[in-house]
Amino acid sequence: MSHLSKLTSNLRDPVVSAMTGLFSHGPTPLANTLDFAGDPGLLGPDSVSWSVLGDAAVFVGGIRALVVQSAHPEVVAGVEDHSTYRSDPLGRLSRTSVYVTETTYGAMPEVEAAIEVVRRAHRPVTGISERNLPYSANRPEMAAWVHNVLTDSFLSAYQAFGPERLSATDADRFVAEQARIGKLFGADPLPETAEELASWITNHPDRVASKAQASAISFLRNPPLNPPVKLGYRLLFDAALTTIPADIRTQLEVEPSKRAVGIGVNATKSLRWALGASPSWQLALVRCDAPIPAGLFRQPLPTQGREES
Repeated sequence: MSHLSKLTSNLRDPVVSAMTGLFSHGPTPLANTLDFAGDPGLLGPDSVSWSVLGDAAVFVGGIRALVVQSAHPEVVAGVEDHSTYRSDPLGRLSRTSVYVTETTYGAMPEVEAAIEVVRRAHRPVTGISERNLPYSANRPEMAAWVHNVLTDSFLSAYQAFGPERLSATDADRFVAEQARIGKLFGADPLPETAEELASWITNHPDRVASKAQASAISFLRNPPLNPPVKLGYRLLFDAALTTIPADIRTQLEVEPSKRAVGIGVNATKSLRWALGASPSWQLALVRCDAPIPAGLFRQPLPTQGREES
């Protein structure tokens, strides 16, 4: 290894370790995806979703989704009443990451299995919110809030911090592609353009501040993470706040710092340099025998080093 290569590796390795530490508290996604050779999955290599969700801006989008999802009092009540996120602060983030990865990049059996895992996990998530309304995580309208906010968050983060903005046409394609996942999940309604999606969330009639919202936001501001991971998380959290519409930020009582946009741009550029594009994207391309873009991927494939059976 040359001196420059060794120096580059020494700079990248701590970043890779810290960031993967945020999302490594769940099962490994796509563990057996190469068993489904040629299966393009639900979206396929030519989709906008594969490139959007393969970029480093996805880290900002994932955090943004957790923040905005807490604006719905029944959804956040379900999280507060049933989630183990306080004892396992990164578990929810990791489970969301696995779900997004498998439904986006997986072969169809993996997509269907990921949907079923979430459906099973949501069956017992029922109760009464603090405004005395019943909730059930499997109700179409609650599933829609979770799914639509996730889609909008990934799109907003990519438009703000991705390598280049999507055209209006490609932004709409991304939303329509993600709506196909939402339909499998049983979510309804599912806006299919970026403008309709953003409007649906901003003007949602169930957006009401709650004690559960305040509790969730307090936790998301300052989760109990080890210092290197917490530093990276706080930078991404602050960047995520810049992409949230002002009236939703007012409800959530969150405001980014004055330098959050610039820091977010630099942080995602650094992550893009250190991590490259998602190895799950590369793995899905290999499964489909699709061309591998040169210079885009830097991490080893998740299957490398696995013993052959």
